[in-house]
Amino acid sequence: MKIIIVGTAFPYRGGLAAYNERLAREYVKQGHDVEIITFTLQYPTFLFPGKSQYSAEFAPKDLKITRTINSMNPMNWIKVGQQIKKKAPDRLIFCYWMAFIAPCFGTIARIARSPKTKMIGMIHNMIPHEPTILDKLFPSYFVKAMDGFVAMAESVVVDINKFDKENKPKVVSPHPIYDHYGDALNKKEAAMKLGLFDQNYYVLFFGFIRHYKGLDLLLEAFADDRLRKLPVRLIVAGEFYENPQPYLEQIIRLKLESVVELRTGFIPDNEVRNYFSLSDLVAQPYRTATQSGVSQIAYHFEKPMLVTNVGGLAETIPNGKVGYVIDVENTKQIADSLVDFFANDRAAKMIGNIKVEKKKFLWSRMTTAIDGLFS
Repeated sequence: MKIIIVGTAFPYRGGLAAYNERLAREYVKQGHDVEIITFTLQYPTFLFPGKSQYSAEFAPKDLKITRTINSMNPMNWIKVGQQIKKKAPDRLIFCYWMAFIAPCFGTIARIARSPKTKMIGMIHNMIPHEPTILDKLFPSYFVKAMDGFVAMAESVVVDINKFDKENKPKVVSPHPIYDHYGDALNKKEAAMKLGLFDQNYYVLFFGFIRHYKGLDLLLEAFADDRLRKLPVRLIVAGEFYENPQPYLEQIIRLKLESVVELRTGFIPDNEVRNYFSLSDLVAQPYRTATQSGVSQIAYHFEKPMLVTNVGGLAETIPNGKVGYVIDVENTKQIADSLVDFFANDRAAKMIGNIKVEKKKFLWSRMTTAIDGLFS
């Protein structure tokens, strides 16, 4: 088939770009003709909370990535739609993550439509973790232009149905494993690369930092007296997407300066494995969620996880088997779980279970789900 993926890709950075590029590689591996069409302007700088939208990595040589979409220019959307229509793809996959992009994607889909082409919405978030008025105004325009949808959690299907009045086909397939960060290092080597002490236990909080991700709750849990008596440290690896001052003040107030290691810049792809290889457990105490790419990096590196019972997290992290599923905003449960994990040496058994469980999250399962959407 001729497959075009519309969404974030190099030179843009982050989980969405990684997802689209890995999906493209899976289709290429299966023998399809694949192109990613991405942005010349993704969104204005003032809408981006981080320091840079752009990757410092080299461009991938194994993918065809075309930069042509200006998210702010309706005339450009028409032009891109016409260009895609001439290419006559069998599948046009729109990787959707926020309402701001709905007018752009919805218009491109309408112009590119042909009897041959199936329009597929790959929905990461239908309604974001921090909604705005745009999330009431724009999504319907995008949803009406699609022929079907793929979600990675049941909660996302519920959100899609709020805008889909035609009951279009939908399928749920879990977020596949991010397996492009290389093989795990031994703990000593990872510690040396990061300049940390390999004799400690480490909990990893990974990814950009916003209120809904619950870093403040994790810090509160680390003040528990039981954890203070264990050689357990917290690594915070990721960029602040909001004011860091409240977190820094919380660390001082709780006297956690010697316990918390802050690596709060963007973590490039070639350093990701250092953090996961060193860590013993990956913590995601999120207040809201749909699915999580962080979980799928943890699966790749075979690291037990702590997640909250929100969105689709509990669907992919069986409680007590590969990690812990706790209630939202329950700092005592966070502390109890961490104490149980380290004091009772749960790692070996959970890692054994992860080796089995991770087989459910192959990229071939995602492409099968997409291809079977209209069966």
